[in-house]
Amino acid sequence: MKRIGFFAVIVLVLSCLNDKNQPSPTSSGADTNSGTVSNPSTPASATCSPDTVYFNQTILPLITSNCAMSGCHDAISHKEGVILTDYTHIRAYSSTTNPANSTLYRSIVTGYMPPKGPLAASQMTSLLKWMQQGAKNNSCLASGNCVATNVSFANTILPTLRTNCTGCHSGSSPSAGIDLNSYATVKVQAANGKLVGTISHAAGYIAMPSATVSISACEISQIKAWVTEGTLNN
Repeated sequence: MKRIGFFAVIVLVLSCLNDKNQPSPTSSGADTNSGTVSNPSTPASATCSPDTVYFNQTILPLITSNCAMSGCHDAISHKEGVILTDYTHIRAYSSTTNPANSTLYRSIVTGYMPPKGPLAASQMTSLLKWMQQGAKNNSCLASGNCVATNVSFANTILPTLRTNCTGCHSGSSPSAGIDLNSYATVKVQAANGKLVGTISHAAGYIAMPSATVSISACEISQIKAWVTEGTLNN
């Protein structure tokens, strides 16, 4: 009987984590697939490994942009009791022992989340790789290697926007009517000054990604450089 009861709980958790009916995070922060959640925090490093997926630079903005917007899994809305705004909550639905079968990864890769459409294949790969590397609360702020000349829209600008912005600003009804998921629509926001104004938290603009969260100084420099260089479709 205990075995049947345990199996029923697991099935319920996995089947409910979709955009229509999300499970509540456990108060203990237990990993839904691998048991106890560890919280390995790695300080920002001056030398970044190109093979490492960093939580604070890749996973956190990816999840908060696509899953923790207002009306879904932010701290205020916490749809169905789920919050995905920080490491502890995101880690609770991740797994280091069986990443591909973790609740978070499966809900995304099967199309249950996010509501506006699937993540890019590269983003799903990053999420899986982060779990495979231990789902660490790590960060990397490389110094001295920020390239802000001849900035490519396809290779630099669009990936930055897709990680930090398109969870809200894409699809058939983007937030505030602003779509940042294509060259044509991004160029419009660059031309009217809103792109640089919002991401640099300039006075008179609505701070983005939020009033309390900013993209990195390097990413801001790259976007500014791309605009200055003529907003090329390169």
